[in-house]
Amino acid sequence: MLKSEKEAMVQELAAKFAKAKSIVVAEFRKIDVATATQLRRKLREGGVEYRVIKNTLAKRAAQGTSVSAIADDFVGPIALAIGYEDLVAPAKILMEFLKDRDFLKIKSGVVNGQRMNAAEINALSKLPGLPELRASLLGLLLQPATQLVRTLAEPGSRLARVLAQRLEKNS
Repeated sequence: MLKSEKEAMVQELAAKFAKAKSIVVAEFRKIDVATATQLRRKLREGGVEYRVIKNTLAKRAAQGTSVSAIADDFVGPIALAIGYEDLVAPAKILMEFLKDRDFLKIKSGVVNGQRMNAAEINALSKLPGLPELRASLLGLLLQPATQLVRTLAEPGSRLARVLAQRLEKNS
């Protein structure tokens, strides 16, 4: 790789690190192409970028960003799961994918500028993601309106039932 290509890659990574909301560092061993492709597809569907990068380039790119807190973990064969929208998505997708597999080991991560160890990343993966939070918030917002509609409709429903029973009795 030419020096100019390395510099361009470092600048690109630094820009990605600066706008990332969460990054998970994973060490991988003995992963086949089909499994790696499957993992990349799941991460991409979740809005997460998966990068296998050279450690020295990653360390240079991390300087001056919040990722510098985990730059010491850029040792050995590592991959980065970078989340730009949902804070929980990288951890959640990786941990879900690793349930039955042992080729990846979570080393650390950064969420909103704070360093997290592997145990904290595991705990983070159990939190609801952005779509789940949006759905529960929508449910909370709709609940009072639904109750109001039911309350307003109940007297009319009761009257209709009473009239129906009266008609049945008289016929």
